[in-house]
Amino acid sequence: MKLSARNDLKGTITDIKKGAVMGKVTVDIGNGQKIVSVITVDSVNELDLKIGDTVHAIIKSTEVLIGV
Repeated sequence: MKLSARNDLKGTITDIKKGAVMGKVTVDIGNGQKIVSVITVDSVNELDLKIGDTVHAIIKSTEVLIGV
């Protein structure tokens, strides 16, 4: 699959927390860095995500907000 997104972070799932509708997936992308994605529980189940799986966190956004 080809995508137009340029921010593709490969990593390993270290934690999955499922709620009633949404799931929080934590991905270790190396060097002590982790990224968390909140996706639907349906997507977690359809992708058959499990701790230890190698995945790609693909970020496509039109803006990035930074606060201090």
